Amino acid sequence: MRSPPSTASRWLVKAPASAVDPQQDVIAAAEAAKTAAAAPARPPQPRPPPAAKKAPTLEASPLRGQTVKMPRIRKVIGDNMVKALHEQAQLSSVVEVDVTRLMKLRARAKDAFAAREGVKLSPMPFFVKAAAQALKAHAPINAKINEGEGTITYFDTENIGIAVDSEKGLMTPVIKHAGDLNIAGIAKATAELAGKVRANKITPDELSGATFTISNTGSRGALFDTIIVPPGQVAILGIGATVKRPAVIETEEGTVIGVRDMTYLTLSYDHRLVDGADAARYLTAVKAILEAGEFEVELGL
Repeated sequence: MRSPPSTASRWLVKAPASAVDPQQDVIAAAEAAKTAAAAPARPPQPRPPPAAKKAPTLEASPLRGQTVKMPRIRKVIGDNMVKALHEQAQLSSVVEVDVTRLMKLRARAKDAFAAREGVKLSPMPFFVKAAAQALKAHAPINAKINEGEGTITYFDTENIGIAVDSEKGLMTPVIKHAGDLNIAGIAKATAELAGKVRANKITPDELSGATFTISNTGSRGALFDTIIVPPGQVAILGIGATVKRPAVIETEEGTVIGVRDMTYLTLSYDHRLVDGADAARYLTAVKAILEAGEFEVELGL
């Protein structure tokens, strides 16, 4: 008779032939890693193109094909512009301004500013402030030629006209003593005067007395404009649209290229009093004030 298996042999289980050897598992993993490293890297997949912009829906103007009487305000504006061009030797100078810092300051301050002052903080008050500051140091830009007397009056105040687009036409209310106002004061005055123009409540006194004018053609998308100097003044500043584009930047590490908020400033002036060098010095001063953007104290930052 065959003797029964011992206790030890009863618990011995033979591994199936298909079992994986641990050593072989490690070797296979290493080989797979080598193969993956040797395989060419997959090129980055291109991002989908941005959605195409849709053309605006334009409706035909009700004036199309009609002959109408020229509105009185349109005739007054036209007569003044022709008078200014006939009586002055006008030309324009342009500078490019990096307003990146200024736009960032505005973005940080606008919500608190609106809550505190009761008006929105647009970029316009910064340009008015810079223009008024520079006028104090550049007297020939804030002056008037007295034709009949053969004299020049250099103003001791900065009364800045703000060109406002309205349904009745272009009107220019005046911020009196703008050089003595802070950003909040300029913002409130601008909002109040523009509101009166659009509500047809502006008074003759609020439309008179400008010593210098600013026209924000950039608010409608124009890069710059060759604006006409109004009668009784010797210069006008045009503000172009602020757009993002690559620009050369000088840093402590060297020269680099970055995306910046850029705008053009145009100064049209009467060459009988203002020389090209005068215009360039004034524009450079305005540019320096805007690019420095030192408005934190006034904005409460």
